[in-house]
Amino acid sequence: MSDHAAAVEITRLVKKFGDFTAVGGINLSIKQGEIFGILGPNGAGKTTTINMILGLLTPTSGTILINGMEMRRHGANVKSLLGLMTQETVVEGDLTARQNLRIFADLYHVPKDEVDSRIELALQEADLVDFADKQAGTFSGGMQRRLELVKSMIQQPKILVLDEPTTGLDVQNRSGMWTRIKELNRNGVTVILTTQYLEEADVLCDRIAIIDHGSIKAIGTPTELKRIVGKGRILELIAEDPAKAPAIAALLKSHFRLAAEVKGDRITTVIEENRIDILTSITGALDRKKLDVASVSLHLPTLDDVFIKLTGAGMRDTASNDAVSARSNIFRGMSGRR
Repeated sequence: MSDHAAAVEITRLVKKFGDFTAVGGINLSIKQGEIFGILGPNGAGKTTTINMILGLLTPTSGTILINGMEMRRHGANVKSLLGLMTQETVVEGDLTARQNLRIFADLYHVPKDEVDSRIELALQEADLVDFADKQAGTFSGGMQRRLELVKSMIQQPKILVLDEPTTGLDVQNRSGMWTRIKELNRNGVTVILTTQYLEEADVLCDRIAIIDHGSIKAIGTPTELKRIVGKGRILELIAEDPAKAPAIAALLKSHFRLAAEVKGDRITTVIEENRIDILTSITGALDRKKLDVASVSLHLPTLDDVFIKLTGAGMRDTASNDAVSARSNIFRGMSGRR
């Protein structure tokens, strides 16, 4: 990872829509050469932040520097550094893979003498050489997503925004996409990733920012974020009767000195590793008090545990009406590239 100036430097960034504050004065630095994850539930402000980084929205106040340049002053130069893969697959089904790539090469103003060589390289990277002259509409979902990824790279951006790149893919294709993203990063591309799959962020990201209600709740490596939950293991109980969840939490505190959190029918607490043997005692105590539980699980802290602790809920579907993938906004945003 490079120690040079930040790829993206955000200072006191605010975005308001009328009286509603979508982003409330965040500060964020994304290093050159890292894979940086931005996670948050619906309405958290992450999509608005991504749109401002891409120049699709103008901040109400604050600054965004891309490789040291401000979008408002150096729009064309900044946009030439950025690539975007939307959460929707935007391929023209009636056109071949090669034709899809050529359209985007023209849209990004790729030099004429480089278009053919870049298209051939893109087809190789997407494993689509044998399908180059077949209509994209006949491709599987995984093939279309690979085509979408190399389309976003056709202008050879320094910074690539991936908006939920593996949504809808099966396990095999998702794993293949992870491999391609890592390879792009090894070749020097800074990656900004949003995803609804927390295990994806855990596998891919060097650092992660969790955003909720327009502010950053935490930033760190996956390991650093998991320490927020605590050392040891997470004990999770699901109450048969949600109304009895507070009583279960009270029992854990009074009998076992465990500070438990209650969210709906879910009760969670941290058990130090040398106290795992108390699990049997806990289930026995619950049985004697006739506090029935639907399930009991014990696991090492995960990003989902961090997400629940910081936002009050598990990761929800992040697709929303203001998604980056609005095609008209994308084309409008790219029109300044020369």
